[in-house]
Amino acid sequence: MQQTDMQAVVDRLASSVGQSVLIEDIDQLPVWWSTTGAVDGARLKTILDRRVDPSAAAVVPRLRLRQATAPVHTPAIPEADMWARWCMPLRYEGRSLGLLWVLDPDGTITEADLPAIVECAELAAETLAEAQESARQRTRQRDDLIDRLLQGPDQDAARELARLENVPAEVQIQVEAPGRPGGWPLLDGMTAHVAGSRPRAAVSGAPLPLVELSEAVRRAAATLRCVAAGARLESVSWDALGAWRLVVEAPDSLTAEQLHPGIAVLATQPRDELIVTARVVLDHGGEVAAAAQELHVHRTTLYYRLNQVTELTGVDLRSGPARTNLQLALWLAAYRAAEG
Repeated sequence: MQQTDMQAVVDRLASSVGQSVLIEDIDQLPVWWSTTGAVDGARLKTILDRRVDPSAAAVVPRLRLRQATAPVHTPAIPEADMWARWCMPLRYEGRSLGLLWVLDPDGTITEADLPAIVECAELAAETLAEAQESARQRTRQRDDLIDRLLQGPDQDAARELARLENVPAEVQIQVEAPGRPGGWPLLDGMTAHVAGSRPRAAVSGAPLPLVELSEAVRRAAATLRCVAAGARLESVSWDALGAWRLVVEAPDSLTAEQLHPGIAVLATQPRDELIVTARVVLDHGGEVAAAAQELHVHRTTLYYRLNQVTELTGVDLRSGPARTNLQLALWLAAYRAAEG
């Protein structure tokens, strides 16, 4: 099917009736327009700001313009800075797709001009509907290719996706979680973004080749899981995980108790204050003052808890090599308990 040059159609209509024409989409954003002579303030704002002023937008529901089946003449509305004009809804197969406006401040549009307005609106509706269907098909194709890449590296899918999105085959990507505007939607509210020449500190870390999308998603998910487990990171990024990478990459066969059996003893206590205290003190490098401040307890109370932990686990949280094993055990247990 030959694509309609809607800009040329709009230009012809404007020239034919000797008035400015504007076509908006369903969100009242300008799509095509042609200016002939002076325009009112509402039209000027629409073109310059690429949006309709709220006072002008309110005219549409007030006059029920979307429900019209023929061109409607609207009077001048000074409070909205609108001259008199004609409005014709864009409708395709029962769906409302936008509006066509023709300025007519001096009443020069006649009944003889109305068929041309209707024809332009019909062509615009058909063109918008075709564009929407094409976008839907493209989105479905993109989502299918992304699904293939999420299953693991797939060079063919990566090449097809790069072609579809008009990006270089060697493009690199980063994953954000939660998602950000402008990216490809992924599972769990994440988005994938093409990395620019100056990539940002994304949740998935440094850019990876497009074919490694599944790995970028894994890294982003693991980073969020570490944060949920209480990781203290300079930034929420895979690159900032540090020793938490050991926890993320730990094999399923490795248990927290194997790293240090003391965690099992702490976990059996009737209250979790000892295990919480151990985490905070160890994460502060054994600094009692900083830990007491975070826990909102007096130092005397903290020292009492430290002694209890030592009695139960044999670990002095303020010194000694055993602290590292217990800390990693606490991290691993927290990571695996966190929502993945």
